[in-house]
Amino acid sequence: MILTVTLNAALDVTYLVDRLRPHTSHRVDTTHRRAGGKGVNVSRVLAALGRETVVTGLVGGPTGDLLRADLATAGLRDELLTVAGESRRTLTVVSREDGDATVFNQPGPPVAPREWAAFRAHFTRLAGHAEVVVLSGSVPPGLPADVYGRLLSTARAAGVPTVLDTGGTALRAALPARPDVVKPNAAELAAATGTPATDTAAAVDTLRAAGARSVVASLGPAGLRAHTPDGAWRAVPPEHLGGNPTGAGDACVAALAAGLADGRPWPDVLRDAVALSAAAVVCPVAGDVDTTTYRRLRTAVRLEDLHAPDTHR
Repeated sequence: MILTVTLNAALDVTYLVDRLRPHTSHRVDTTHRRAGGKGVNVSRVLAALGRETVVTGLVGGPTGDLLRADLATAGLRDELLTVAGESRRTLTVVSREDGDATVFNQPGPPVAPREWAAFRAHFTRLAGHAEVVVLSGSVPPGLPADVYGRLLSTARAAGVPTVLDTGGTALRAALPARPDVVKPNAAELAAATGTPATDTAAAVDTLRAAGARSVVASLGPAGLRAHTPDGAWRAVPPEHLGGNPTGAGDACVAALAAGLADGRPWPDVLRDAVALSAAAVVCPVAGDVDTTTYRRLRTAVRLEDLHAPDTHR
């Protein structure tokens, strides 16, 4: 079982418009509404691949009830913990013209100390039954800065490998807990390290020196750059696909988690991660993947061995 943690779960609303123009009104002809947050999206992709997965995190209020109902409809096992505050909503506006996505994120409900203590005990029980733990997304108000570091330490004590996908303070504070895989995007990588966006290799090495065992940086259409104890690679999609990119990173994390659970070689895992990311882009809503596209691309991903020596084992 792969356990996904979404501390800041959301009801995701997606609008599709022909073209997004500032300072004007828009006619929305297609609307999607579903349970979301990065970890929830990861579980959706894992379920589409036939993997056993469990969703945990924090929800509350009427919006939290809608989240739970949607997870039940999707057939996802819900081990979410209820808090007093109202779960957040996100709004994504996708332009059909160029596939660009504009995202509006609410901060989430404040979490009380007793609620955090209850979740830590709940997480400890679940982690003991997991093959891999995925920790994804932003952190709601009220939680400690090193919230992910504490959960990572719990998973490590249980002997469970971990994948971390977050940014900012939450990412930097988690690194001393030595996550097995960290998956930043280009913006998160630059912000976390203070390294120019053009120097991806140096930024990745900075994260590894700070505690990440492996770093897989998602670079949009340029694919992935991975530095691991077993080597370093660049993985590039064989073609450019237009659509909604907001779910690509979550699909990548799903592939990484599945690869960790199976103990597969890194080159195979990276090919899957690139193909699955591309298969998410062609879908209108984050959390969905086109399995036909995934199967078509997974053997065509270009992989470059960077022959980088490992100095962070």
